[in-house]
Amino acid sequence: MRTGFTFRLRTIQRLTILCIALSCRQLSAQYTEIDIDLNIGGVQAGVEVLTRGPVHEAFAETVTFDPRPAVVIPRAPGELIEEVPPDQRPEGAHVAWISGYWGWDDERRDYLWISGVWRSVPPGRQWVAGYWRPVGGGVQWVSGYWADADIEEIEYLPEPPDMIEEVVVHAPSPDYTWFPGVWVWQRTGYVWRPGYWSELRTDWVWVPAHYAWCPRGYVFVDGYWDHVIGQRGVLFAPVYFEATAATTRVSNYSPKVAINLDLFTDHLFVRPQCHHYYFGDYYAAKYQDVGFYPSFTFQARRYGYDPIYAHLRWDHRHESDWERRVESAYVYRRDHESARPPRTLSAAIELRSRGAAPEGRSLVLATSIEGMAKRQTGAVRFKRVDADEQKSIVARTQATRKSREARYDMEAKDARPALEKSVERAEPVRAIRPKSPILAIPSREDGSKAPPQKQAAPQPDPTVRPKPKKAQVEVPKNDTDAGKSKAKGKSKTKNKDD
Repeated sequence: MRTGFTFRLRTIQRLTILCIALSCRQLSAQYTEIDIDLNIGGVQAGVEVLTRGPVHEAFAETVTFDPRPAVVIPRAPGELIEEVPPDQRPEGAHVAWISGYWGWDDERRDYLWISGVWRSVPPGRQWVAGYWRPVGGGVQWVSGYWADADIEEIEYLPEPPDMIEEVVVHAPSPDYTWFPGVWVWQRTGYVWRPGYWSELRTDWVWVPAHYAWCPRGYVFVDGYWDHVIGQRGVLFAPVYFEATAATTRVSNYSPKVAINLDLFTDHLFVRPQCHHYYFGDYYAAKYQDVGFYPSFTFQARRYGYDPIYAHLRWDHRHESDWERRVESAYVYRRDHESARPPRTLSAAIELRSRGAAPEGRSLVLATSIEGMAKRQTGAVRFKRVDADEQKSIVARTQATRKSREARYDMEAKDARPALEKSVERAEPVRAIRPKSPILAIPSREDGSKAPPQKQAAPQPDPTVRPKPKKAQVEVPKNDTDAGKSKAKGKSKTKNKDD
């Protein structure tokens, strides 16, 4: 009896693993015919091209319910790279080049370069670039964000109260998605604006209202429509400059390896303590211990709201088992290293050279920008960047750096006293926002579709009162410590005193 029971148990376990593996493959089945071009020439010596890492903030902005200062990194990055955009870009007058920046890799304990992006600018928005600021014992990243293009004045507000855990009733129909409530500032204090159901659109992602932390206070970013991932432009692979390249100033670097956006969302994570999305192989259990959350857990556990995952779920709303398959695919990749995507371009090339099966090809996230431009298929078509446009891009990049420096000066000046004064007197600190050169054009000059009308949020409810916030935990000194203290500092949508 015992032997028979053991045999049946093992059979059930094997069948369970097989079902999970099939679910994992089903999610990637639609991509098995993708032509991945890895014939990439001209990659500079001393540069390691990575097929996992942080996502440029301008390409995907995170939404956390409890915005906190980022972790403190023990040493400062080097000078910004003189990055040259590729000579191929997506068509459209609304497409802009947004240069890259340094990002900390806690496994290497060194900086990598988050490459610039070709970005279809969200309608009605302007890009406010992030920056590194010195703090006691190191440096700290201050996030960029997409601000309203029509608002010249910026308000630095006191810390918003803890999120309210709302009772969500059933959706009016499968076409509706829940957008969370938010605290909004009115005259002398915060009032609660409830969440609501609303319809999404096939080609548009709704980014709900949220706050961005700054040294001078909290900036309210109202909700806006953004393009779906496949129509946002081109996301380039991050790179690591080896010791021989890092000892000298890097100039004239041009990214050539793009990330396949058809596969990108299959391997997407959120790391709120670093204020970034991450893509690629972060499946091992140790990564969740240090604050990497797959999209379905980030939203389900109420750390924040993931607009990309919310739109994908809406897009698959008629598939009753879609969310289960997403979670099963994650579990399978977590437990089976062979099912994870390669971490570097060289590993991806090696995988292809071995004649990988279709499911193996669906793990290759890298492709060449030249190959994408030649195919001219899908939602994005390309054009060559001529000499005059290159000059205007260089000028816009320099203007972006000046705008970043002006923001740093404005937020660094008496930052903490100004914030404390605003909290004490319950009034915001106002300033003129530095002009951004990355700005949505007033009209769709290239003939592209206009976005839907802005979502009509409910009126604030003055009867909902915030509870006093508990003191924040001390900002960790590095990413590993951040993971160890995450149990104390989790973002939740309920009052922490409940």
